[in-house]
Amino acid sequence: PPRPAGLIGRTTWCQKQQAEGSGLLEGWLLWLAWNQGGSLGSPLPRSDLAILGWWRSELPRATCTCGQHRELASPCREYKGGVLVGDLCEDLCVAGKLLYQRCLYYERGKKVLQADWRGRPIILKSKEEAFSSFQPLSLLEDAADEGGQGVPEAELLLLVAGEVKNALGLELSGGSLGPLWPGRRGPRWRGQLASLWSLLQQEEFVLFSLLQDLSRHALPVLGSCGHFYAVEYLAAGSPRHRALFPLDGAAGAPRGSRGQAKAVSDMALSFLDMVSHFEDDFSHRLHLCDVKPENFAIRSDFTVVAIDVDMAFFEPKMREILEQNCTGDEDCNFFDCFSKCDLRINKCGAERVNSNLQVICDKIFRHWFSSGLGSSGLSFPLQQQLREAVQECADPRRTARSPLRAASDVFWKLRRLLRATQRELQEAEK
Repeated sequence: PPRPAGLIGRTTWCQKQQAEGSGLLEGWLLWLAWNQGGSLGSPLPRSDLAILGWWRSELPRATCTCGQHRELASPCREYKGGVLVGDLCEDLCVAGKLLYQRCLYYERGKKVLQADWRGRPIILKSKEEAFSSFQPLSLLEDAADEGGQGVPEAELLLLVAGEVKNALGLELSGGSLGPLWPGRRGPRWRGQLASLWSLLQQEEFVLFSLLQDLSRHALPVLGSCGHFYAVEYLAAGSPRHRALFPLDGAAGAPRGSRGQAKAVSDMALSFLDMVSHFEDDFSHRLHLCDVKPENFAIRSDFTVVAIDVDMAFFEPKMREILEQNCTGDEDCNFFDCFSKCDLRINKCGAERVNSNLQVICDKIFRHWFSSGLGSSGLSFPLQQQLREAVQECADPRRTARSPLRAASDVFWKLRRLLRATQRELQEAEK
């Protein structure tokens, strides 16, 4: 295909950003090794690895690759060769009804692309750039007959259930695996299984698929082609937005300080609804370990949606992650999910000691309520109560109650205050 105009300039910028990021990272690694009195071959302490993870997150992230016009050429070649399949492949590779628009994110193989599917904006995601980067299904390699038709269904069920347990820590029965089942056997069955297997190795795909039709706070999977899966496009939040989330697409497009205060109270109540939903509505609690505006979006009715759940874990997987060796509490912090170090056995506890609500109060609600809602017409006493409730929620150590009791109390307090906020703002409009 012809090279898009301006591609060379963008490619140069992309290469420059990647080179600068690599140089900074190499310098930091050298400094850490020297500071520890070791060499680059020496293992780094866990505390330094945590700092390194933060440093990596602050490096310039290329929002392009050095070949944008080829983003989806490889999956289409493999589709036409029968290697992979998917319900979106025909529209993407043959009919021209799924059109690539731009690369939103590309780091360490993970790709997030924006596309247009029959006039609808969508996101295409994959944990790895190449289909061949995923572990192949050994049963397909061992199958003697062409097309892999001889693989027993019971064996496939066990394999799919095993991948779900590996990805999410959940033991599911065959009846619960419907959203992940490859469908009826046909002439492309081998490609069907290979494609499913690449998707099952992507935790986010598995989680979104299992939450399909069960949660309004998670993105539905719209379809897939090989290792790429499609989800609904929603504009992500950002600290650059005054209200953290773009409000121009919201119902009634809130205007003025009062309109923004109303939007903030609606979004805050939806965050509380999501907290309660992830806490109580599944067989295991769902932990959010990377809470920031960029990982959420809002619908036009102000419903909050988790759009990036790479760092979301059900309770069994969370316990497995937290239970590590330690010499202090700081070794037991996994992003936004904290545990405590038992110094008698130098092991982190498997129980998370903070909560989704606490982190959301700290990283989202503080931005909204710490300085009040300005000239919104909301009474000062109510603004003050909201500010104090958010502080109590973000730092429960300030209370003498047990953590569980304190979390429950502050949840209902916040909900009551936000409802009161909505009533006051509605009264002010009359």
